[in-house]
Amino acid sequence: MSKKEEQDMEIKANEVYTTQEAQRLLKVSPSTTMRLIKKGIIRTAKVGKQYRIMGKELLRILSPELEDKVGKIYNKGRSWLHESADE
Repeated sequence: MSKKEEQDMEIKANEVYTTQEAQRLLKVSPSTTMRLIKKGIIRTAKVGKQYRIMGKELLRILSPELEDKVGKIYNKGRSWLHESADE
């Protein structure tokens, strides 16, 4: 990864991000991003039909205190996907 790409991936606390930008920064899928939003793990502002997320919110979700909670939601989605595929 180039130095420019590394700088572009830095989360800035006072920056506003789209859900697509947030999923790229958090390295999660679109469905995981929406699941985190709908569960209230990621707090957002809705602008029209789109969500906006503050950088400080992304930094908060990366904190060790929330790591277990986010991991459980992610794993729940994965297990549901595998159960659906088995049917």
